[in-house]
Amino acid sequence: MASGKILTLLVLATLLAVVCAQLVAWRYRVSMQRLMRAPLNAAAHSTGPEHSTGPEHSPSPQRPAPAAAVTLDHNRAAYHRLLAQFLLLTLLIAFTRTLLTQWLADAPITFKTVATLGTAYAWPVLPVLAVIGRWSRWRFVAAMLGWFVLAVLLLSWRTNANVTLLMLVQWMAFDIGLPLLVVTALCLGGATRAVGPWLAPVFVLLCASSQAGLDGLAALVEANSGFIQWLASWLGATAALMLFALLPWLLAWWPARWLGRQLAQAYRQQQVSELFYLFTAVWTVALTGPALAASSSLGWGALVCFAPLLWIVLAGAWMRRLATPQQAGRPPTLLVLRVFQQDAQVQQLFDRVIERWRLTGNTVLIAGTDLLDRTIDVDDIFTFIDGRLGERFIQTPADVPRRLAEFVWRADVDGRHRVNECYCHDNTWQQALAELVQLSDVVLMDLRNFEAHNRGCLHELQVLAETPNLRRVVVLTNDQTHLPPAQAATTAAPAQRFVWLHQQGGQPLATETVLAPLF
Repeated sequence: MASGKILTLLVLATLLAVVCAQLVAWRYRVSMQRLMRAPLNAAAHSTGPEHSTGPEHSPSPQRPAPAAAVTLDHNRAAYHRLLAQFLLLTLLIAFTRTLLTQWLADAPITFKTVATLGTAYAWPVLPVLAVIGRWSRWRFVAAMLGWFVLAVLLLSWRTNANVTLLMLVQWMAFDIGLPLLVVTALCLGGATRAVGPWLAPVFVLLCASSQAGLDGLAALVEANSGFIQWLASWLGATAALMLFALLPWLLAWWPARWLGRQLAQAYRQQQVSELFYLFTAVWTVALTGPALAASSSLGWGALVCFAPLLWIVLAGAWMRRLATPQQAGRPPTLLVLRVFQQDAQVQQLFDRVIERWRLTGNTVLIAGTDLLDRTIDVDDIFTFIDGRLGERFIQTPADVPRRLAEFVWRADVDGRHRVNECYCHDNTWQQALAELVQLSDVVLMDLRNFEAHNRGCLHELQVLAETPNLRRVVVLTNDQTHLPPAQAATTAAPAQRFVWLHQQGGQPLATETVLAPLF
């Protein structure tokens, strides 16, 4: 009975998190568009030199120390090291889980048994690989289903004749199938994958309060309570049931909101990273099945089943040590500029290039709704839910240093650097651009489908051409790019500063083709 309740709670919390993730992302996008177009106060419209929109009057930040001499080889090595670390950590947890579950069940522990079951149980690495590689939703679904089929085939090859294929499929459907469905639901789509996992604990707490309310109702019914009989006759049985299921949310909302804020604070203070949070959440879901099975026969066995999660704590300390830069100097900073309202192509660029760059350097950009699904984090989510998104927007030039001071420059425990954004109104982005350029070493500018009426891009090109000490600007173009006005805006640039990469047709440029000139 208890196991069924917990599994039902998990499924309902997942469904609610998926639906709410879409709603939050939609409302976040609408709010950003409204705030970007919002009129500013009189101070922001002042024509005095301290409020000029030109970059020549913007306060210039102190140029950062020289960047480390990072190369494409360093980036490639960091990428392979990250994959290897999570694969190794997955195997450690999977094999530890196998040993503990076999011991709790008093089953034989042999090398072949541990190797076979451990390999089948290692599926939680897939969501992490999907986030690192920014897999498409269909590639992720295919990988998860493929792992389930291969796990069944592998275990059927190792089991004896007394275990039928149907029995094996039923066992794996409980042990792996349900966690696979939960994780797949949370990791489908951009908005769901970015927002859903952070909302899941909140809805687990809310659904648990509903279960407590229904348990209380069941106890009152069993006691033949006169109050319940009166309530059912007044509201009806269905309405009374819904009342006991949803009314506890009024009390549970406050601890649920506190939990969300704690997650946001932990992320803001770099106590947790996106990858480690997702990895821990997936393994917690994966270990829930064995814990429920163990709890039916041995009370403390449920706690033992979660013991493999201790490997994540140890791995965090180990990966933090490995992530310490060996090169002299700070990590280089990349500024990303683009033609707005080209969502699909800039999202593809983010997935293929910027995600790889994050392994060896910082990224800064001016926030927009086109990359919301890629850059929104738990701090953004709960800032928005608290109704404080407007506080992040730059109202006047004086707000730019404040926003830059909030940037996170240190790499997370997994070695990846974060994407730092400036939230700007339509008439404050130029001040932010001027200072972001001063902080940057290289620039990636997506001018695909650029036309001469994109005056903002022409202003950006002029600033990039005139800013001193900027190492390189890589510009992406395609057959629809109107090149003459773009190139005319860069005539004041030093020789070799601008590198123009042309995309032929609809075939995207290879990741390392774009990355190479940035190093």
